[in-house]
Amino acid sequence: MWLERLSGQSMPSNPPLSTQQRSSSPAPRRSSHLVPNNVSRPSFGPRTSSLGLSSRLNDSTTSLNAPQLPNGSSLRQEITAPADVVDPLTALESLLGRRKDRITGIQEEGDITARVRKTSGLDADIEFGGLTLDAFVGDIAQAEVKESRRSTTHTVEEYEVEKNSFQDLHKSILACDDVLKSVQNSLTSFQQDLGAVSAEIETLQSRSTAMNTRLENRKVVENLLGPAIEDVTISPEIVRTISEGPIDLSWIGALEELDKRSMTEHGKSADSRKILATSDVKPLLSDLTNKAIERIRDYFVSQIKALRSPNVNAQIIQQQSFNRYKEMYGFLARHHPALGEEIGQAYINTMRWYYLSNFTRYKQALERIPIFTVDKNDAIGADQGAHRANKASQPSHDALAIGRRPDALKQSNQAALPSHIAEDNKQTYYLETPFLHFNRALIDNATTEYSFLANFFSPAISFQSISRHFLAIFSPTFSLGHAFTKSLTEETDDCLGILLCVRLSQHFAFELQRRKIPVADGYINGTNMLLWPRFQLAMDIHAESIKRATSAISTRGAASALGLSSGADAASKQSTAPHMLTQRFGQFLQGILVLSRDAGDDEPVGNSLSRLRGEFEAFLTKIGKGFGSAGEKKKERFLANNYSLILTIVGDIGGKLAGDIRENFEGLRDGVGGT
Repeated sequence: MWLERLSGQSMPSNPPLSTQQRSSSPAPRRSSHLVPNNVSRPSFGPRTSSLGLSSRLNDSTTSLNAPQLPNGSSLRQEITAPADVVDPLTALESLLGRRKDRITGIQEEGDITARVRKTSGLDADIEFGGLTLDAFVGDIAQAEVKESRRSTTHTVEEYEVEKNSFQDLHKSILACDDVLKSVQNSLTSFQQDLGAVSAEIETLQSRSTAMNTRLENRKVVENLLGPAIEDVTISPEIVRTISEGPIDLSWIGALEELDKRSMTEHGKSADSRKILATSDVKPLLSDLTNKAIERIRDYFVSQIKALRSPNVNAQIIQQQSFNRYKEMYGFLARHHPALGEEIGQAYINTMRWYYLSNFTRYKQALERIPIFTVDKNDAIGADQGAHRANKASQPSHDALAIGRRPDALKQSNQAALPSHIAEDNKQTYYLETPFLHFNRALIDNATTEYSFLANFFSPAISFQSISRHFLAIFSPTFSLGHAFTKSLTEETDDCLGILLCVRLSQHFAFELQRRKIPVADGYINGTNMLLWPRFQLAMDIHAESIKRATSAISTRGAASALGLSSGADAASKQSTAPHMLTQRFGQFLQGILVLSRDAGDDEPVGNSLSRLRGEFEAFLTKIGKGFGSAGEKKKERFLANNYSLILTIVGDIGGKLAGDIRENFEGLRDGVGGT
C-alpha cells in the first residue's frame, strides 16, 4: 500500500551525481533526470497504521454503559475531509504517471549509451585526432561538465513545474493522516463498546439460562399440580354467570362446568384421603348448585305456564325453550331428583290438557263437514225406489262405486286439514275424509311429542319412563280419537268407507314403524278393533239384502224378478241380458277388491266376500229357474252373461283375492257353456 510506504519512514533525498562516480568511458553520459542535485523531498514523521484494529474487533469485553458520542452514537463518529484538499488518489496517479514517463525516457537514454559503448568498444583503438592525451581528456571533461549543467538545469525546471503537485500530495497525505487518526479513535471507541456488549450478552445469557431452568421447574410443578388445582377450583366468572347471568348458551356452559366440579368434589369427598382444598370449596359449590337449581326451576315453570297460553304453538316452545336447554333438566335430575320429577309431572299435566283441548276443537271442526249418508237402503239388493225417496235431501252419489275414493290413500302423507278450513267447508265427503285428517294430525303430533320426550328427558330417565310419560299425555287424546272413529262408523253401512279407514289405519301403523314410534301401536290396534267388526256387519247387510231379494223371487215369480210383465206371453218375452243387481254387485265387488290388493290371508274380507258371492250365485240360480225347461238354453245364456259381466268389471284388478274371485266366476261361466 502506498499509505504504508509513505507513513513508514521519511523519504531520503537523492545524492547529487558527480563526475567521480561515473565510468571512465570516453563516450559522453547524461545524468539522471529523476531528481535534481542537492534537492531532497520533504520528510514525514514515522507513524503506525491503525487499520490493524479490525483484527481484534471480536475480543471486546468492555461494558455497554460506555458514554456515547456527542451525536448520540456509541459506536463511531462520521469524519469528513476538508473541502479545499485535493483527493490523494488523484494527486498520486498524476504524479506517478509523470515519473513513469521520465523513468521510461531515462531507460531509453541508458540503452542508447549502452549501444554507443558497444559500438565504440573499449577494446577498440582510440582516435585522438592529433590531440595529446591531456587535450583529449580535457575535451571529454568539458563535454561532461556541459552535459551535467544542462541536465541539472532541466531537472530544476521540472521540479519547479511539479512542485505544486508535490505540495498537493503532501496536503492530501496530511488530510489522510487526520482521517486515519479519527478512524483510529472511532475504532478504539467501537472496541470498547463491543467489549461492553460482550459482557452484557454474557450476563443476559447467564440470566436466561437461570430463567429457563426456573421455567422448566415451574412447568413440571404445573403439570403435576395443575389438574388437581383445576378440579377443586371454580372461576369467579362462572359464579357470576350462574348467579346473575341470563339463561342462554353461555349459561349452559357455566352450568356444565359447575356440574363437572361438583362431580369431582363428590368423588374426592368419598376418597379416604382428606384434602383441605376440597373442604374449603365444598360450601361454595353447594351454594352455587342450589342457586342453579333455583334458577332452573323458575325457568321451566315459566315455560310450562307459557304452554297454557291461548293459541300457542307448543312445538315452537319445545324446540326453542326446552330442547335448546335440555342440559338444565339433566342437571336438575342429578342434583335434585324430587324437583326434577315434579317439573316432569307438571309438563305431563300441561301437555295432556294441551293436546286434549286442541284435538277436541279439531274434532268438533271435522264433525261440521257434511258426510254422505250410506244406510240399508244403499245395499246391493235394496229397493232403489225407496232409496231415491230417502236421499232426496243430499247430493246424488253411488255408494257402491269405488270411483276416486282410493286417492285418500295417496293423501295420507299430506298435512292435515286446518280446523278453520274444516269449519268453513261446505262440500260433502265420505267418512274416510274426516277420519284421515284427524288421525293424520294425531299421528304427526304423537311423533313430535315422543321425539321431544326422548330427546329432552333422556338420559335423565329411562325409555320405559319416557313411554309412560307419553301415554300419560296422549291417553285422553287417543280415547278421543277412538270415540271419533266410532261416531263416524257406528251409524253407517258404507263398507267401502270403513274398509278405506282400515287401510288408512294400516298405513299409519307402517308410518309409525318407519318413524320408530312404538308407543302409538296401541291406538292403531284399538282403531282396527273398532273398524273390522263394523265392516263385517256392513257386509252382512249387503248379503242379507241379496238374500231378501232371492226370497222375494219365489213370491212374485221369476218373471216379475226379471222386471217383465206377467201373463201367458211372459216366457216368450224373457231376456238373457245381465240383471241390474249383477251390475250393482260387480261395482261393489270391484271396490272391495281394489282396496284388498295387498290384503293378507288373515283378514276377514275373504270370508265376507265368500258369503256375499254365495248369496249372489243363489240369486242368479233362482232367477234362471224362471226360464223353465223350455228355456234351458236361455237360462244358460242368461247366467253366462251375468258371470261375464262380473269378470269384465273385475278383470284388471290385481291381488290374490281378486285372482281367486276371477277363477271362481270363470268356472261358473264355463260350467254353463259361456265363453
